[in-house]
Amino acid sequence: MARVKGGVVTRRRHLRTLRRTQGMFGSRHLLFRRANEALLKSLWYAYRDRRTRKRDLRKLWIARINAAARLHGTSYSRLMHSLEAADIRLNRKVLAHLAAREPQAFAAVVQAAGP
Repeated sequence: MARVKGGVVTRRRHLRTLRRTQGMFGSRHLLFRRANEALLKSLWYAYRDRRTRKRDLRKLWIARINAAARLHGTSYSRLMHSLEAADIRLNRKVLAHLAAREPQAFAAVVQAAGP
């Protein structure tokens, strides 16, 4: 059986990795082995942080809603309970947007939710 050399395929794979690590510091964008380590690590961070971002945004929304609710004499938990009791279905993202950018609309929502 003839000997098969994989130079072209290997070179293409190396270049693909090096292209994806352009702009990284030091040897991470120059040497394949360091670039491959950096790429795998960066892909893992991206995967992990896509999930973390969802948690962080929910925390931010809750903090904004709580701050705005306290300006109207109630707390976050009481507001959410009264919204559910009044059958007002607004998610935390929308409520936080109203609280931060449209205070009159948020006040109307709080008023509609009742005590």
